[in-house]
Amino acid sequence: MLSIRKIGVFGRTYRHLNRYRHILGILIKYGFGDLIERLNIDQYIETGLQMLSSSKRSTVPGHHKLTRAERVRMAVEELGPTYIKLGQLLSTRSDFLPPHYIDELSKLQDEVPPFPFAEVRTVFESEFHRPPEELFATFAPEPFASASIGQVHKAVTRNGDIVAVKVQRPGIQQTIEVDVEIMLHLATLMERNIEEAAFHRPVKIVEEFARSIEKEIDYTIEAGHIERFARQFLSVDALYVPKVFREMTTERILTMEFVKGIKISRTSALEAAGLDKRRVVDLGADLLLRQVFDYGFFHADPHPGNILVLPGHVICLLDFGMMGSLDRYTKKAFVDLIYGAARRDEFRTAQVLLRLTSWETEPDVRLLERDVADMMGQYLYRPLKDIKVNKLLQDLLALTSRHHLRIPPDLFLMLKAFSSVEGIARLLNPEFDMVARAVPFLKREKMARFRPERIAEEILSVSGDLAAFFQQFPREALEVVRLMKRQRLTVRFEHHGLENLIETHDRISNKLSFAIITAALIIGSAIIVIAKIPPLFFGISLIGIIVFIAAAVLGLWLIFAIMRKKRI
Repeated sequence: MLSIRKIGVFGRTYRHLNRYRHILGILIKYGFGDLIERLNIDQYIETGLQMLSSSKRSTVPGHHKLTRAERVRMAVEELGPTYIKLGQLLSTRSDFLPPHYIDELSKLQDEVPPFPFAEVRTVFESEFHRPPEELFATFAPEPFASASIGQVHKAVTRNGDIVAVKVQRPGIQQTIEVDVEIMLHLATLMERNIEEAAFHRPVKIVEEFARSIEKEIDYTIEAGHIERFARQFLSVDALYVPKVFREMTTERILTMEFVKGIKISRTSALEAAGLDKRRVVDLGADLLLRQVFDYGFFHADPHPGNILVLPGHVICLLDFGMMGSLDRYTKKAFVDLIYGAARRDEFRTAQVLLRLTSWETEPDVRLLERDVADMMGQYLYRPLKDIKVNKLLQDLLALTSRHHLRIPPDLFLMLKAFSSVEGIARLLNPEFDMVARAVPFLKREKMARFRPERIAEEILSVSGDLAAFFQQFPREALEVVRLMKRQRLTVRFEHHGLENLIETHDRISNKLSFAIITAALIIGSAIIVIAKIPPLFFGISLIGIIVFIAAAVLGLWLIFAIMRKKRI
């Protein structure tokens, strides 16, 4: 369990200060000195950082030729494993970053040098109180794969099973904690000092990342993903899921079956093994579509390194650390979005898109409908085989970003998974049509709503909600009545946006009062003049004249005020 704490006015420990210097140095190196200056960081961190942050010039040759997004990617790569993981998370979150940043962060590679076997032995002794040589018949000291969180060794169990053992890097949890604490501090400063950054909610990004990486460093969660995925496809011969050895699995060690196959991107090896590439492509695409539409639980990182092809055209998936899930509501809305677009119904498509997304400021629906219609016009009048999911995804991201709409993370993961599979498929079969392949699944999902069992299930669900409501409502109503009897019920009303109405009402009241007073003065002056109340001036009451002049001044002022507002 990660222990993330906020950094106070001063860095918590020397390790924070040292790491902070390193991070700021890399940011300056890639031309982000202006960002550091705007953060006002010298007010919060020890004075030892002031000299470092006083130099704001990039030290990367030719950095002016690079885009800001490219420099962000390069800085993230140099910042190390934790920041690479953050970049990879952000590359799946269209609700946090603009499309051009997502494209760059998608290029991040999680490849780092392996750690020594002596440290592997230390992890085993910490988890099992025994070295790996005693737990396995054989254990290869050299890993065959290495990443930022851990590395994988080949081994043989005492029962003769060949396994792949993933071992977590020693001290990685403490490293991540320090980096995430610094990230959280920087994000807080960004929200406080940089107005345009506050919209992207950097603090929420870091909090989301902390939750995500906390799951990733717990290997028992990945083991659960593998077992759940395997249960879904028990009856499917075209998919093979490696077995998990639970007795050899902990939070820091994952032991699973070692599967030997051909990477799906090695086209020449597939041909040499006598495998039909077109059949492999069709099977792989159908498996992804079944994951999404039949089960709503899917492998969210199907890149070529995670897909093997076994003899008999069997697909084997690896690395179940990143998974996505779609509930029935999201699947239903997504299918409605596709059907609305297919029928060229801009209004319905825009409305479904609003249901699928979230926003802070309500978008202009007319402008959204116009942009949706433009996007539909680009795709609906071309053959299906010419529609590329990757390009469609980029255009959809651009549209939602323009209207400040946020796509749900799991829906975005699904679209990226489709894009990845399409890229692999077209490598093996240039004529592959992902959209056409998905059409039968979309139709089946649409028709499934009218199946008697689905209707009955929804009726039962609604009935259950109604039953719970009618069961709870009388008790709550009685409680309200009891509070009223005891005179303990307080009702508070708050109004918003009525200030202008109240101000207008006051102005109208004032003008009416002036008009009434003016009319009364005119009538009064007339009565005084007729009565010839002294003193008289040329036989006319002087008081009447004064009152009449006062009424004339007030009347002229009122007329002038009305004409100035141009509301006669």
